[in-house]
Amino acid sequence: MLTAVHGPAGELMVDDGGTGGLPVLFVHPLCGNATYWSAQLEHLRQTRRAAALDLRGHGRSQAPSDNDYSLDSLSADIDAVVDSIGLDRFVLVGHSIGGSVVLDYAGLRPQRVSGLLLVDATADVRQLPLEQKLEFTTVLESEGCHRFIENFWEQFLDGSSPLVRERVLTDMHRAPRELIAGMIGTVLKFNPLPPLASYKGPKFAVVMPTNDTPLSLHNLVSDLPHVTISGTGHWLQMDSPAELNRVLDSFLDTVEKA
Repeated sequence: MLTAVHGPAGELMVDDGGTGGLPVLFVHPLCGNATYWSAQLEHLRQTRRAAALDLRGHGRSQAPSDNDYSLDSLSADIDAVVDSIGLDRFVLVGHSIGGSVVLDYAGLRPQRVSGLLLVDATADVRQLPLEQKLEFTTVLESEGCHRFIENFWEQFLDGSSPLVRERVLTDMHRAPRELIAGMIGTVLKFNPLPPLASYKGPKFAVVMPTNDTPLSLHNLVSDLPHVTISGTGHWLQMDSPAELNRVLDSFLDTVEKA
């Protein structure tokens, strides 16, 4: 069921359904939307409540008038959603930049998060060479923004089906430049290590080989359990939904037994 929630920067849309069990809330990646999690929502709603929101400026949610895409503001959107739909404690799942969003939230609201699943989450990009970060910020503010992102994403689309590739790139090209620049700009300044340390609940990372670098979270934090999944693209919730569903089931079983 689609629900409209009054968020700090405008209306937020949430796909909420299912009953029973420990609820799960999904957060999509840059330029994505709640429908990216359709296979996971359908799977989990057989036994529990599961919801996915459209982040501000994405999907059917309103864009902020001030182009504020800071992680603290995105976390405030999650607060508005869970308060509105009545989730007291829940498992958070975030993909890519959505992984940074849920990690920030878990660090701020650890008492509400029963478990944290990071699906090929963004690495600690603060540690990239200065010249590379300057290239990002310069190009993202130019007319070449979308072409730059398409070229950058080529490595992460390796292994994706033609349908997923077309969907991801179409959604990216439809996104305003301000959204892309705002989301990437805020992640370039995000330090993931403090929230990873402060959140003491169950956490698990799903890693794709293209994201297995020295700056990846599982390589920076020795106590972050993880699994590497090969043979599929970065958007594995759509390319390999059954594989991710198996990981979800296993993680939820661990959380509920903790």
